[in-house]
Amino acid sequence: MGDRYEDVYRQSIEDPETFWGEAAQGIDWEAGWSRVLDDRNPPFYRWFPDGRLNTCYNALDRHVESGRGDQVALIYDSPVTDQVKRYSYRELTDEVARFAGVLSGLGVTKGDRVVIYMPMVPEALIAMLATARLGAVHSVVFGGFAAHELAVRVDDAKPKVIVSASCGIEGKRVIEYKPLLDRAIGMAESKPDNCVILQRPLCQAAMTEDRDVDWASAMAEAEAVGCTTVEATDPLYILYTSGTTGKPKGVVRDNGGHAVALHWSMKNVYDVQPGDVYWAASDVGWVVGHSYIVYAPLFYGCTTVLYEGKPVGTPDAGAFWRVIQDHKVRVLFTAPTAIRAIKKEDSEGKHLERYDISSLDYLFLAGERLDPDTYHWASDLLGVPVVDHWWQTESGWPIAANCMGIEPFPIKPGSPTKAVPGYNVQILDPSGEDVPPGQEGIVGIKLPLPPGCLPTLWEDDIRFVESYVSAFPGFYFTGDGGYIDEEGYIYIMGRVDDVINVAGHRLSTGRMEEVIAQHPDVAECAVLGVADDLKGQIPLGLCVLKSGVDRDAAGLEKELVGMIREEVGAVASFKAALVVSRLPKTRSGKILRGTMRKIADGQAVAPPSTIDDPAILEEIDSVLRERGYGKKDSPA
Repeated sequence: MGDRYEDVYRQSIEDPETFWGEAAQGIDWEAGWSRVLDDRNPPFYRWFPDGRLNTCYNALDRHVESGRGDQVALIYDSPVTDQVKRYSYRELTDEVARFAGVLSGLGVTKGDRVVIYMPMVPEALIAMLATARLGAVHSVVFGGFAAHELAVRVDDAKPKVIVSASCGIEGKRVIEYKPLLDRAIGMAESKPDNCVILQRPLCQAAMTEDRDVDWASAMAEAEAVGCTTVEATDPLYILYTSGTTGKPKGVVRDNGGHAVALHWSMKNVYDVQPGDVYWAASDVGWVVGHSYIVYAPLFYGCTTVLYEGKPVGTPDAGAFWRVIQDHKVRVLFTAPTAIRAIKKEDSEGKHLERYDISSLDYLFLAGERLDPDTYHWASDLLGVPVVDHWWQTESGWPIAANCMGIEPFPIKPGSPTKAVPGYNVQILDPSGEDVPPGQEGIVGIKLPLPPGCLPTLWEDDIRFVESYVSAFPGFYFTGDGGYIDEEGYIYIMGRVDDVINVAGHRLSTGRMEEVIAQHPDVAECAVLGVADDLKGQIPLGLCVLKSGVDRDAAGLEKELVGMIREEVGAVASFKAALVVSRLPKTRSGKILRGTMRKIADGQAVAPPSTIDDPAILEEIDSVLRERGYGKKDSPA
């Protein structure tokens, strides 16, 4: 056991140019490359630097040309609108080529940015691929984000065009997108030339004259356009992820390395074949949606499922099993949060009895730590391998996984198994030295990162260096703590910064603190990510009132929850803001967020030696306990 994996892994680390040069044969290139890796300017490594290709061509056109045009490429399944629609590779190529014609007619050319603010509808995927077809750069913003968050991203990306829809649907609620979009554009300094609006039947949006373009009308008049060849190192997309300062970081993905890595991952990590039905139950606004709803399955010639619904409530906790049965899904990839939601509603798995899920071979889970209880429940219920794997927005594809297409290993609950070939994962102490097996430290990845990972941040090389490669020279700083056991299994124990993970969505507590600090009655605040059985983490606010202010705590909490919902979005799941007399700090003035988080999670805490007044921790503990935090038997 282990020989096949060890051989593949060893080659990927010791001879990456040969390894990735062979992997790149799975992609169609307009022009080849003279070298696989350009390592002349570390830490800015570039893969396939003089290769030329088009990402959309590799996702669509080449499959039509090779005779797979009639195979289903995309299944749109929307229980919230009671629709199921299928697109063959030929049909999807035609739709994408025409929408590329729409964008081209609005002046979008190679290198221009297109912001996409869409619900989970086929047009979101079509807009992404159409942008790539033109050699332009898309930046998808999750539809649950509030106007301010959208405005920040618009100002950073400076799009020529924004593509949006009249509304999204969250369970039974219709959320109007157009007013949010209009407000965001009003806030932003950078203004798009045009907005293309998809009018959905449930909600008709008011259009802004001379700026807004109706999707259906524009498509009716558009002419299809072909693929624009780009350099492998040209940007494909920008995806914003929360930064610790509150300002989102624009993770850049290139065209060549991205295509090579994602194509390779489908067979080697997920063990799929062309023609298999692959379902990533995520959102196109997150990295999982980019990589494994849109690009990877289409690069590999699979059928991808786009699901507009929830794991529960649309209509019940059997929703996922129904989709697997109806579309003969072979691999399901989702977040542990989704499985925990199903477990909460249907702990005995009664809904599963109504469906035939015999097509399912694997359940892959990522986005947050997979707790052993959830692993065992899903494994016992489904009777298929439940595969935990770990990666980040920055990596774009798995860093650690049980690579089912290379050599499956025995599963250890709580571990995403071993490093994926290409990633030299090491555990470091604060000085950057390796630590022994079993000892916890900082999870680092020795540079260069493999293809598909971020080469830099959008127009911010300095922040890229400061955020990811300055802490430990020669290593990528993951921001996670963990350890590797004697058998090489990796364990990820959680974030070491103040970005929290809410149901697989990385959100900045710093940004939430900025919002709360705007309240006229709040003098100081801290937002912590505390453990939650369903979402992994949820934010908790602790506030100090201004001197002389006497507020009803419940009323203040309601106001702050409303502010976070307005400024950050419902996705933050911010529901608790507690009042304390003051916050614990070090003598140098740093708020002890980590200490408070441990108290809220019910962990034993010794006052840090640097604390200015240890007595304040007793008050924090008392306030938290009054609301049900801090006790293992009474989770908040």
